[in-house]
Amino acid sequence: MKALAAAAHGVRTLPRDQRFGRVIGVRGALIEVEGLTGAAQIGSHITVVAATGSVAAEVTGLDRNVAHCLPFSDPQGIASGARADLVAGRFVVRPCDAWLGRMIDGLGRPIDGKGSLPAGPDSRPIKAPPPPAAQRARVGRRIGTGVRALDIFAPLCQGQRLGLFAGSGVGKSVLLSMLARWTGCDVAVIGLIGERGREVQEFVEDDLGAEGLARSVVVVATSDEPALMRRQAAWTTLAVAEHFRDQGLNVLCLMDSVTRFAMAQREIGLASGEPAATKGYTPTVFAELPRLLERAGPGLPGQGSITGLFTVLVDGDDHNEPVADAVRGILDGHIVITRRIAERGRYPAIDILKSVSRTLPGALDDDQNALRLAARSILSTYADMEEIVRLGAYKTGSNPDVDRAITLAPGIEALLTQTKQDRGDLTHSFAALATLLEDAA
Repeated sequence: MKALAAAAHGVRTLPRDQRFGRVIGVRGALIEVEGLTGAAQIGSHITVVAATGSVAAEVTGLDRNVAHCLPFSDPQGIASGARADLVAGRFVVRPCDAWLGRMIDGLGRPIDGKGSLPAGPDSRPIKAPPPPAAQRARVGRRIGTGVRALDIFAPLCQGQRLGLFAGSGVGKSVLLSMLARWTGCDVAVIGLIGERGREVQEFVEDDLGAEGLARSVVVVATSDEPALMRRQAAWTTLAVAEHFRDQGLNVLCLMDSVTRFAMAQREIGLASGEPAATKGYTPTVFAELPRLLERAGPGLPGQGSITGLFTVLVDGDDHNEPVADAVRGILDGHIVITRRIAERGRYPAIDILKSVSRTLPGALDDDQNALRLAARSILSTYADMEEIVRLGAYKTGSNPDVDRAITLAPGIEALLTQTKQDRGDLTHSFAALATLLEDAA
């Protein structure tokens, strides 16, 4: 009787509708599965039984009775005829406060060796729509970043979204670490998308530090992981940030980088048979970018906000390449980091004259705006005459504005120079700028 009761219990607990298919082909990373007609949808998850263990995959395309799937891990070991089980429901994560101080992958699994992650009471879809535009709150008060160049010339407000545009090797990651530690927020959610594997621990231990990590959740998908995992990690970063936003907290969301998210989406599109459009990028790349970036920003009234800082890796220092151009049109400001400034030793190498914050001039008071405009005018005048001055072709006294710019520009440049241990104070930064301009007057 006991055996019969156990068998009956086993039957009752079986899934009522378990669908599975068979692998009929593997082309590169693309897995073709037959037998899921009418059940598999775009975005559905499947589990393929392979010789090396089960491989999780997602349906990215449908062609008649064949589902095109991309794996979240290495597809090695998958054979023709392997069973592919359809996983019921959409993929969700269940964040909670215990996730602070932890590192997770794109599927919400812990990767820091600190044990399992507790599940929160509420599930949250990985890919969610942003709050309705007509109902979400407005951008909030100004917050300090600790970076003097930003606090003075491109201030950040709660719920604002800024892009950090830079080529490779000009200090983008160091600037990101400064913002992660110093920007005023309750919680930080950091997405390292397509990063070098060796840099992850360096960023967490040296740049973020124990104090910064304690208030952060770090989502990691390194460059060697499949494109699907890199895209998933970007979505998971926003999903975790949305959880804390809905708790009424002011969240700082850092993502490095949006470009690698776009590259991952391009790989997925090309593998699914999508035609290349602009410089090799598929149309879905430019459809997915606003869906991702619009999730950051103010929440509904009574909720918190997600202040977003997204890095954009410009190809060949071309700030007008397709991804950079598309992202610049979506975000609420862009910070340009240039190689020319980095080569002369001023870090962060932010080009003040090319950087824009769309919360100006409202983010600063009248006196601060006057100081900002005066300093910007001086730097602009000096930039126009810099080569002539260096060649010795300019004669002192020819133009009073140029003479003043030659006198003041080095001091302003020195004020904007910081190391990653030199935290700036917003009030003191403006006071120092005011003193610099007054002394010259």
